[in-house]
Amino acid sequence: MSGIYIHIPFCLSKCAYCGFYSIPSLKRKNEFLEALKQEIVLRKDYLHGWPVGTIYFGGGTPSILKVEEIGTLLHLIKEHFDVEVDPEITLEANPDTLSPEYLSGLREIGVNRLSIGIQSFFDNDLQYLSRRHNSQHARQCVSWAKAAGFENISLDLIYGLPTSDADQWNRNLDCFFAMEVPHLSAYALTLEPNSILTKQIEMGKALPVNEDDAVRDYELLCRRASENGFLHYEISNFCKPGMHSRHNSNYWFGIPYLGLGPSAHSYDRVSRQWNDSHLENYLCDFPFEMESLCTEQRYDEYVMLRLRTIWGIDLKYLKREMGERLSSYCEKKAQPLIVQGRLSQTREFLYLNDSQMLFADGIAEELFW
Repeated sequence: MSGIYIHIPFCLSKCAYCGFYSIPSLKRKNEFLEALKQEIVLRKDYLHGWPVGTIYFGGGTPSILKVEEIGTLLHLIKEHFDVEVDPEITLEANPDTLSPEYLSGLREIGVNRLSIGIQSFFDNDLQYLSRRHNSQHARQCVSWAKAAGFENISLDLIYGLPTSDADQWNRNLDCFFAMEVPHLSAYALTLEPNSILTKQIEMGKALPVNEDDAVRDYELLCRRASENGFLHYEISNFCKPGMHSRHNSNYWFGIPYLGLGPSAHSYDRVSRQWNDSHLENYLCDFPFEMESLCTEQRYDEYVMLRLRTIWGIDLKYLKREMGERLSSYCEKKAQPLIVQGRLSQTREFLYLNDSQMLFADGIAEELFW
């Protein structure tokens, strides 16, 4: 199986905390869509015939596209790629861009999973983050999505906000669980170097972020998710059994994927490439950079990604795909971490202990080549 990611770079406005490539204007949307259609055709052989099991529209704000525009892109992908009979087709959406009619249209063209950027059910948090929607929109759009027939719905929340104390974060989680949707992606507020929010904090115009608050909120999140029957399958992702994101799991399992649009990344198991992050350049000739991956780089990436998940590092896979040398190296480097209680090992897997999930990146570095 393989996946296709389509980056839609346009937004109606730029959120204060955002570090992704996006453009707060729709001026060149039509030019972009024509270029994207060309790229789909030009890259049709990248996946070497692997069947496409997931298609993911990310951004930016993909839900600013018309239903007809999304439908045209899906038709073109199915025309030029070997798409499975029942692929997971995800659209990221912001509450202020959704309506009952729009959601019904998405279902009709085959979109079967929504990832909605709620971020918070409280207006003071949303104002701090410069979100366009309010708490009423947040609740309403989930009801509309269900009424349109969407069952596979994921909501995004942000924790560690200086506008939210422990009680408000707990009530945020109450709101989420009351929605009865099967997936939650929750992220700590991160200050990106060039974001509006970072600059506002530096100038004393916005409240600073406290890392201790983020740890407190994360621990509550993990406990509440478990109590409500959610599987904590990746550091930032929680789901009801069987409702994990198939597309995002492709990344963590090292499954090939094609990225389309400016700043999108692609991976075919032997190399990685990434498109230029500027729309002007993308519209000219789809420039990209490429890196061939040696076995040691593939090992480091596998360790980093798999440690973030409930599945952990598959030692048999390491030995089969990367050789006895790297498999033995990994086990040897893991032994002190096991003694320290940071890692656990079964016969075939190495995985993080629950209390160490927040430290996954640091632990992975200790296993790197």
